[in-house]
Amino acid sequence: MPDAGRVRADASRATQAFVLAVVAGTLTSLVIAAHDGVTRVDAALAFVALIAVGELSQVRLPGDRPVAPIALAATLGYAMLFDVGGRPVAQSVAQVVAVVGIGCALGTAIHAAAGRRVRLAYVARRVVAAAVAATAFRLSSPKSLVTLRLAQFKQDLRWVALLMVAVVALTAIADFAIGGFLRSRARGIAFGYAARDEAVSGAALWAAVGATGITTALATPSMQLYALPTFCVPLLLTQFAFRRYAAIRTTYRQTIRALSRVPEVGGYVASGHAHRVCALAIAVGRELGLTESQIVDLEYASLLHDIGQLSLNDPIPGGSTLVVAPVERRRVAELGADVIKTTGVLDRVAEIVSRQADPYRRHRETPDESLLIESRIIKAASAYDDLVGGSDDPEAVADALERLRLGMAYEYDPHVVETLTRVVAARGGVHKVA
Repeated sequence: MPDAGRVRADASRATQAFVLAVVAGTLTSLVIAAHDGVTRVDAALAFVALIAVGELSQVRLPGDRPVAPIALAATLGYAMLFDVGGRPVAQSVAQVVAVVGIGCALGTAIHAAAGRRVRLAYVARRVVAAAVAATAFRLSSPKSLVTLRLAQFKQDLRWVALLMVAVVALTAIADFAIGGFLRSRARGIAFGYAARDEAVSGAALWAAVGATGITTALATPSMQLYALPTFCVPLLLTQFAFRRYAAIRTTYRQTIRALSRVPEVGGYVASGHAHRVCALAIAVGRELGLTESQIVDLEYASLLHDIGQLSLNDPIPGGSTLVVAPVERRRVAELGADVIKTTGVLDRVAEIVSRQADPYRRHRETPDESLLIESRIIKAASAYDDLVGGSDDPEAVADALERLRLGMAYEYDPHVVETLTRVVAARGGVHKVA
């Protein structure tokens, strides 16, 4: 595994190259569109305005993914636009890319002027989506779609709708592939895992914005440009609801982080133990290719993995469960799971915590396949931190990793231990790991 600095440098170069390529393509499309002449200037300006508004009303998906549903829906709608008010529209792919690029640039500029964080790679992905959707639609749609009036082929609109669904699906796949590539470079993980995570996290969003884009394109022949606000306002209202959900989720995470400090304040575990275990566990989980939902569960479980120690009459010396018998470790884990279950919404987190003390496999038995990967990760990460604490002393790190390796026969999952070793090496330098 390359060191963390090299991974960040490679990710930065890949992102910069991608953004610069998209900017160059947008500028080229702008020149071509200006040379050839703009088709239906009123429609182009309306979509520029809607895309800019969409960029200003972004929301964040789990995994720190900023998305602009309205901008993306407008992008798809304009890429597949074929008629406005019963008059055919045959805008070129270059014009589509130029219009989307201008709208994204305008919204992003206002976003940046307001002092908000701008993620250019995600903006560039929307421009690429416009290019893919427009190219696919123009190549696959019949020429009569942009030459005949609506009344002459109205009975065939159902086939046009099916074509649009296929175009949206193709565009989504391309976007997932691009996102997976950029994320794999940023996190140093396999492309397949990163692309799958992008698809799982973004599938529902693409279904919603794709349906809105298709509906907008199909409605403009009869509703003209009034179709834009008509079908995008419901999406905007959905965004407001999502923002409330995101705010609740943020508060939820902050509450869990505060609760994780209770055992430390009470003197049951070492100061900073839960947060160090959490950071290490998440790094291992990402290296192993866990999905974003699994990462969230892993984060919560690692923060609360020692909450069961509050139920003990006498604190464990140093808070390290390594010094107590296995049966006592399992009792602490089960007590913690019982506490978490009282929330009523963290059942999977409770299951992860309850199994964190279980061995990877028992004597003369095969590995326990029912043992959750998150539980295996927390078991190894917690043991490592119990052995080194906040120290980065090379000898302490080497001794801790050697202790984990000696337990790979039964206690610790060998794959998790080896991954944890690579993560530790990337963080502090390979020379620190034996």
